[in-house]
Amino acid sequence: MLIKIVEDIDLQEAYQFLLSPKAGGIDLFVGTVRDHAQGKEVVKLVFEAYAPMALKEMEKLAAAAQQQWPIEKLVMLHAVGEKLVGEPVVLIGVASAHRDAAFTACRFLIDELKKTVPIWKKEFYQDNSVWVNAHP
Repeated sequence: MLIKIVEDIDLQEAYQFLLSPKAGGIDLFVGTVRDHAQGKEVVKLVFEAYAPMALKEMEKLAAAAQQQWPIEKLVMLHAVGEKLVGEPVVLIGVASAHRDAAFTACRFLIDELKKTVPIWKKEFYQDNSVWVNAHP
C-alpha cells in the first residue's frame, strides 16, 4: 500500500507503484480542480488536513477494501496546499487480477474518502472564498 498526504501528486509514481505481473487490471481515479463550483468561476482551491487522523482513516479504508476485494496493490494520495485549476488533488489506484475488483474497490475508496477523511478545502472565486465541509 502507498498512502500519503502530499504537497504534489506524481501520477507516474503512483502508476509505477501499481504495476505488478499479477495484476490484469489497474484502475486510477484522479480528482482535479475544476474551473467552477456553486455557479461561480473557481480561481484556486486550498486543502488542509489533520494528517495523523487523515492517514489513519485512509489506512482503515484501505484495509476494508482489501477485505472485500482481491487487491494486489493500492494507492491513496491526497494533496494539501494551494491547487490551481487542472491540478490533481486526489488519486486512488487499485491493481487487481481482474478489472471488476479494481473498478469496484477504486469507487468504494474515493466515495468513502470523501465521506470520512478529515480533509477540508477552501474554494476561491473572483469575488470571495468559502470553506467547504469535508463531509458533504
